[in-house]
Order: sequence, then structure tokens, then C-alpha cells
Amino acid sequence: MTSPLSDRTYRRLFLAQVIALAGTGLSTVALALLAYELAGEAAGLVLGTALALKMLAYVGVAPLVGGFAHKLPRRQLLIALDVARAGLVLCLPFVTEVWQVYLLIFLLNACSGAFTPTFQATIPDVLPDERRYTRALSLSRLAYDLETLLSPSLAAAALLLVGFDALFAANALAFLVSAALVASVVLPRPRPHERERGLWRNLSFGLRAYLKTPRLRGLLLLSLAVSSAGAMVIVNTVVYVREQLGGSESLTALAFAASGAGSMLVALSLPRLLERSPDRPIMLAGAVLMGAGLLLGLTAPGLPGLLAIWLLLGAGASMVQTPAGRVLRRSAQEGDRPAIYAAHFALSHGCWLIGYPLAGWVGGTLGLSAAFAALAAVALASALAAARVWPPDDALALEHRHEPTDHEHLHVHDEHHQHEHEGWEGPEPHRHPHRHAPLRHKHAFVIDHHHWDWPTKAT
Repeated sequence: MTSPLSDRTYRRLFLAQVIALAGTGLSTVALALLAYELAGEAAGLVLGTALALKMLAYVGVAPLVGGFAHKLPRRQLLIALDVARAGLVLCLPFVTEVWQVYLLIFLLNACSGAFTPTFQATIPDVLPDERRYTRALSLSRLAYDLETLLSPSLAAAALLLVGFDALFAANALAFLVSAALVASVVLPRPRPHERERGLWRNLSFGLRAYLKTPRLRGLLLLSLAVSSAGAMVIVNTVVYVREQLGGSESLTALAFAASGAGSMLVALSLPRLLERSPDRPIMLAGAVLMGAGLLLGLTAPGLPGLLAIWLLLGAGASMVQTPAGRVLRRSAQEGDRPAIYAAHFALSHGCWLIGYPLAGWVGGTLGLSAAFAALAAVALASALAAARVWPPDDALALEHRHEPTDHEHLHVHDEHHQHEHEGWEGPEPHRHPHRHAPLRHKHAFVIDHHHWDWPTKAT
């Protein structure tokens, strides 16, 4: 019963995630073929631009949606985004110009940038027990790795029977099945948020809260290490295997599989390890492992050595990414989780906008050894910086002081809110002007409406 899959709601949500990921993997292959049909030898440029637009959509849209996702019914929002993604994918077979590809890819990933963090922020409410939630994070990591490993094979098999347009149709069907699975469950009602009204304050809350939390600043730096190692694998695997080693397409696929296998092995073993160890040392070790693996690339390895290095890079990335949800969960009030998850989604994908160009430009102009060295430097520097900004004594409960203040927000009568009423305020939670007396106390601390700055020893 400790398995999250024993929970009916989570089981259906996880199945929705797996099906949507499989469909997206098929579309990735189809998009490459569509780009070649439209642009010929310039297909690489088209795909590179589409990938950059994908990341820009993630970075730009996720925080905006996180700013008002708490005001929308989550199930209806997720269903609407899945249906929208299905409609956009179905348009891809009918494009005749490259700019149409760019527009549809941006809109499609804008929907994904809204869907994914909202979906991720829902899982802690479905699985409030931390052990089951940790196992759910491991399953999610496995789902992403299996998509990377299996979708190209499924696409290759399908292309023996149908044209690549059918892969887009399969992806649209996958999104519709995902929407149906989400519609088949009742999601827990999120706790009311306490944030003040105001468009800008709500839109910017997630990013401000994220960047003011030391452990989340550390997580962002570790995400930069992940993007450095991941970009080396994604961008330069085909170059290294085909140009340096003279290998075939099948050996290129094998190298990609080695990275996925490393990630899957770690994802399977982490839940038990996380029961005995805090997140911080495991995640820092993952970043160091990625930096060390990239440095090993300077030895000009043959195929066995490259496979071992790629295995290490995948393992290190999973050591950072799998526990990340636990770090996010403990860094926000329940009602504020969509904003925090959206901020992480945007900022971590922003790191890939650094990793991808660095891997491609340095590797293409100065050579692969220079790319290994540059990306290793970024990964190791990120690990060192994360160790400095994320304190080792990362206690959840912190003593801090509140100055006297008058304000208005949604609240219940807890230890922070003991005041008289006149009878018109209505049932709790309710909103009315009230005063907070000066107070010094200690409790589990997160950045929220009552706590805008991280306490220091002086405060």
C-alpha cells in the first residue's frame, strides 16, 4: 500500500502522463521529418529554432499561468489544455510554410508550459504522504526516461506502415486520452490561497518566492548543472559517435540509451535512499557526478568509455531531478504550490537556453574537447555555488519576527489571526481588514503573504 499506484486517482493521472509523453515522443520524430520535407538541408536550422521557441514558451508562459492557476478549477484547466494541445498537433500535418511550424510549436508548448507545472503541483495534494509522494516522483522520472528510450523505436516501427502525418494524429489521440483520464477523477480541493489581490503581485509571486528561498536558489543552480550535462548528450552525441568514432545510427541510439539507463537506475533506487538521507547531499553529489563525467570526456574515450560517461551523466541528472519535487513541496503553502512549481518549470527550462547554445557553439567552433571542458566547468561551478547558497542546516522551522501591520487577505482564525468581529465578515476563510500585533515565534517557514523575506540570524 506504500505504492502511489494503489491510489486510484494517482494511478489514472500517472497513466495520463505516460500516454501524453508517448504521444509527444512520436511527434518529436514526426517534426524532424516535417522539417526536412519543408526545408531540406536547412532542417537542422528549422529544428533548432523550433527548440528555442519551445524553451521560450516554457520560460514565458509558465510563470504567467502560475500567477492565476490558483483561481481556476484545476481539473477543467488540465482538460482544456490537453484538448488544446490535441487540436494544435492535428494542425501540423497541414502546414505548408516554416513560419507556420514555428507558430504551432510555440502555441503547443505554451499549453504544455501551463499544463505540466499545474499537473505537477496537483500530485502532492493527491498523495499527501511523503513516502508515497517520493515514489511518485521516481515513477515520473521513469516515465520521462522511458519516453526518451521507447518513443523513437515506436515511431520507427510505425513509419514502416504509415506516413509521418499519422504520428501527429497519434499524438493528438494521446492528448485526448489524457484529457479523458483527468476527467475521470475527482481532484482534491486546493487550500485557499492568502495572497492579496492585484495582477502584478499574483503574476510575480512565484518567481519572487522562489528566488527568496535559499534551498530553491540551490535547486536552480543544480538545474543549471543538469542542463549542462543534458545539453552535451542531446546536442553532441550524434557528432561524437558519427564523427569521432565513425559509428552508425544504431550506435548513436545506443549512446542515448546509456544516458536514459543511468537515469532510470537512479530513479528506481532513490526512494529508499531518500528515506535515510536528506535531499541536499544527494542532489549536490549528482551535480558533482555530472561535472566529473564531463571531465572524463577530455580523455577522448572510445565507445565503451563514452557509454560509461553517458551513464554517469544520466545518473547524476536523475539524482538532482527526482528529489526536486520534494524540495518544491516543502517550500510553499499548499495554496501557493502552483505558482512555485510554475516558477521552477520556467527557470529550470531557462537553464537549457544556456546549455543548448553552449554545447552547440563551443562544440561546433572549438571542438568537442572544449565543449566537455566548458560544460564541466559550468556543472562544477553550479554545484559549488549551490552548496554555498543552500545551507547544510536547512531546518524547516525557523524563528523570526513579525512587525505590526494592518492589511486584508483571505484567512482563518489560527495563531496568527486572533481578533474581534462585527458579524458581517462571513464564515471562514474570509477576507476583511485586520491588524497583526508584533510577534516573534518559530514554525515551518516558507515565503508567503505573511513572510516576504527569508529570516537571518539578525531577524
